[in-house]
Amino acid sequence: MTFSTIEKRFNQLRHNKFFEFFVISIILFSALVIGVKTYDLPPWLLYILPWLDVGVTAFFLVELSIRFIGEPQKSRFFREPWNVFDTLIVIVSLIPIEDSELALVGRLIRIFRVLRMVSMIPELRLLLNSLLRAMPQLGYVVLLMFIIFYIYAAAGSSFFASINEQLWGDISISMLTLFRVMTFEDWTDVMYETMAVYPLSWIYYLTFIFLTTFAFLNMVIGIVVNVMEDEHAIEKEQQDLEQGIPTITDLHAEIQALKALIIAQHSAKTEQPVEIDNIEGKHHAKSEQDLGL
Repeated sequence: MTFSTIEKRFNQLRHNKFFEFFVISIILFSALVIGVKTYDLPPWLLYILPWLDVGVTAFFLVELSIRFIGEPQKSRFFREPWNVFDTLIVIVSLIPIEDSELALVGRLIRIFRVLRMVSMIPELRLLLNSLLRAMPQLGYVVLLMFIIFYIYAAAGSSFFASINEQLWGDISISMLTLFRVMTFEDWTDVMYETMAVYPLSWIYYLTFIFLTTFAFLNMVIGIVVNVMEDEHAIEKEQQDLEQGIPTITDLHAEIQALKALIIAQHSAKTEQPVEIDNIEGKHHAKSEQDLGL
């Protein structure tokens, strides 16, 4: 059996739905093993669990080897961040550090093996990629929210410190109290306590809640949803390219090429430009109809 044959079969195996489901099942089993270790267990189970962990690590090594060998272009394998992540998790899991000073690090690495669920399920990868792409825009929203928090915390510490030192003693404690108000964790108790001294202090809380909970958090949701829609569009365009379906960009390029060709042919005959907006519009409408738009 030649290497190309093995590569082809491994490539088919790594895209097999049953194989993907089996890998996800092993990842879930690994997560259960990690969770079981947090309980008080009988001695016989404590003896079995390390061997189960070794078996899971060996399976991940075999699964990663299958994915690497089945990759037609080996140089592209480690260009995918999730492949790099999976490789690091497997390599670190192979290091025998259970009885060393790095035993805690080894346990943490095994906990992170649960994150391999993200690399195996495309929908989870899409969600995480959307969140990462939204980070630059979310940073400005978070900065503006911090400014609002800081202003309200300074005002709250100035007015309410004498009422409750534990909640409003300094600006850092006041910001923590405002976070409690924003998440609606018994925030009315905090408000009624200050209203006993300052009856109009409800304005302070309501304006803060409207600015943070209703305004900024909705802005965060809107940014994430918008980025997710862009990610869906990019993924759909890539799928269309793989299936040979022309995209809107391709159709626009064809329309422009057809427009230039008609102008060149007409100019060669009459030496006068021709209006072809109607032709472009009809061709564009027909192209969208062909795509089912």
